[in-house]
Amino acid sequence: MLTTANSRLADIIADQESIFVKRQPKSALLAARARNVLAGGVTSSWQITQPQPVWLSHGIGAKVYDADGNEYVDLHGGYGAALAGHAHPAIARAVRDQVGRGTHFAQPTEDAIVVAGELARRWTLPRWRFANSGTEATMDAVHLMRSYTGRDLIIKVEGGYHGHHDSVQVSVMPDPDEAGPRERPNQVPSSSGIPAAITDLTLIATFNDLDSVARLLNAHEGEIAGMIVEPIMMNAGIIPPLPGYLAGLRDLLHAHGALLTFDEVKTGLTVGPGGVTAASGVTPDLVCLAKALGGGVAVAAVGGSADVMEHVASGGYEMVGTFNGNPLAMAAARAMLTEVATDAAYQRIEGLRVRAADGIGAVIDEFGMNGRVVTAGAKGCVVFGAGEVRDYREFLAIDDSMSHAHWLFQHNGGVFLPPWGKVEQWLISVQHDESDIDQLVANFRSFAATVSA
Repeated sequence: MLTTANSRLADIIADQESIFVKRQPKSALLAARARNVLAGGVTSSWQITQPQPVWLSHGIGAKVYDADGNEYVDLHGGYGAALAGHAHPAIARAVRDQVGRGTHFAQPTEDAIVVAGELARRWTLPRWRFANSGTEATMDAVHLMRSYTGRDLIIKVEGGYHGHHDSVQVSVMPDPDEAGPRERPNQVPSSSGIPAAITDLTLIATFNDLDSVARLLNAHEGEIAGMIVEPIMMNAGIIPPLPGYLAGLRDLLHAHGALLTFDEVKTGLTVGPGGVTAASGVTPDLVCLAKALGGGVAVAAVGGSADVMEHVASGGYEMVGTFNGNPLAMAAARAMLTEVATDAAYQRIEGLRVRAADGIGAVIDEFGMNGRVVTAGAKGCVVFGAGEVRDYREFLAIDDSMSHAHWLFQHNGGVFLPPWGKVEQWLISVQHDESDIDQLVANFRSFAATVSA
C-alpha cells in the first residue's frame, strides 16, 4: 500500500507531467510522426523519456530551444558532451573553416598531431589514437589489453557503463534479484543479444573495494588481461573513489601482470583539464576519452603508455576505423583543447560549481530534506538518500521518484537537466553564468517547497 508521502509524490509527478506535455504540443506531434519511421520514435533509446521525448530546435551559448520555442538553461549538455556550450565561436569557426577544405580523407591531418600532443601533456600518456565514440574507445582498450597480455578475461565494476559493445555490457544496472551476493557479484548480461560465451569473459568487481578485485585476480591467476573502470563512477550519479583506491587498483593489477584502463569518457575534460588522471596523480596504462573532447562533434581518443601503444605501432593490434582522425573532428578537438578548455574557463566553472552546490545545499538544509549535492568539476547531481554512496548496491537505495520529480520541476521551470533520474549528472559549460545557476537553485527551491509541504 502507498504511504501518504508516496501518494503525495505520485500526485506531484502527475501534475508536473501534465504541465510538461501542455508546454510542448509540437514535440508531441513530432513524436507521433517519428514513430512511423524511427524505431521507438527516437534516435537513441536513452531519448525515450517520461512523459514524452523532448524535440529540440537549436542551441546558442548556454541555452537550448525546443520545437515549441521554449527556452531552457541547458544543464543536460548532451549527456556531458557540451562542455563548450552551443555554437561556441571557436568551435564553429574551426569546423566551418575545415568544411571548406574538405570533410573526409581517411588520411591524417596536422591537427591530429596538435590534439595528440595536447592530450599527452594533460594525461601524461605519450601515445594516442583516435576513434568516433566512447563505445569505440573502450572497445579498442579492451581489445588492446587482451592482445598485449595474451589473456582473455577482463574485470569491470558492477554498475559501471563503458559503452554498448559486448564485453562491457555486463552488470551495467543489474536487478538486485539477479546481482548475486555483494562479495561475489554475478555476471548479468545487460541486454538481449549478448552471448553467454562473451559474458563469461567479463568478471565483476565492486567499486571502491580492492578486496573484490584481489579475489578475482587470485582466483584467475595469469588469465586476466586487465580492468576497465571509471575513476569517478558516473553511471550511478557521482561516486568518487575512496582515498588510495585508484593507486591500489594499479598496483594490484600490475602485481598480477594485468593492465588498468581508466574510462574517462564522462570525466575527461569535465572534471578538470586532465580529467581524474591528472587530478588524482594516478596514471593508468590506457585512458579512453570522448564526449566533451570534440566540443559537440563526435570524436574519441585512446591514450596509452609507450610500451602498450608500441604494440599498436608494431602491428600487434590493429586499431582501425575509416573515420578515425576525421579532419572535422580533429579541427573541433584542437579548438576545444587550445581555445575553449582553458585554465580561465576552469576557474569560471569552479565558481559556478560552488554556487550550485552551496545554493542547493542551503535549500536542502532549509527544508530538512533527505539528500545532498555531489559534484566533480563541471558535473553535479542531487542524491536523494541518507549517507555517502560508495558503490552500486548503495546507489540502488536512492529515491528515483524524487529524482524524476526534480527533473520535471527543473524542466517546467526552464532548466534542462539530463533525464533518467538518479543515474545522470548536470553539466556546467564554459558559457554558463551566475544567472543560469541561480535559476537551477530557484527551481530546486520550488521543488523542495512542494514535496516538503
